[in-house]
Amino acid sequence: MNGNGAVRSAWLAVGVLSLGCGMAGVILPLLPTTPFVLFSAYAFAQSSPRLHRWLTQHARFGPLIRNWRLYGAIDRRTKIIAFTVMLLTPAITWVIGAPPWALAAQIVVLLGAATFVGTRPENGSARKDTAASKQGQ
Repeated sequence: MNGNGAVRSAWLAVGVLSLGCGMAGVILPLLPTTPFVLFSAYAFAQSSPRLHRWLTQHARFGPLIRNWRLYGAIDRRTKIIAFTVMLLTPAITWVIGAPPWALAAQIVVLLGAATFVGTRPENGSARKDTAASKQGQ
């Protein structure tokens, strides 16, 4: 953690803002929760041990953060929600009449995001098993 008060304050503000966006994402279907919560955990680790501990021990968000940190994994439920939102977003954009360039840009970005999410393991056990079998060889 950086000892500079201004830097810590900036990280704290970023963490609170990111967590606010993540919390809004719990309610708003087009706002992703997971990346905001993960970024909040990082920002709080830079600024506030108390908030970092609270977030990482939170009943809903703690397991998501631990799974990501330990294994780079995204659980199946979160993946399904993410893919659903990624499919609905361009449809809604098209329905509201956004310009074609905006829709095309959105699709390109969402395809990249979907590729990233889809290539993450769903849980840590597969990665632990693979690592354990490599060590045993």
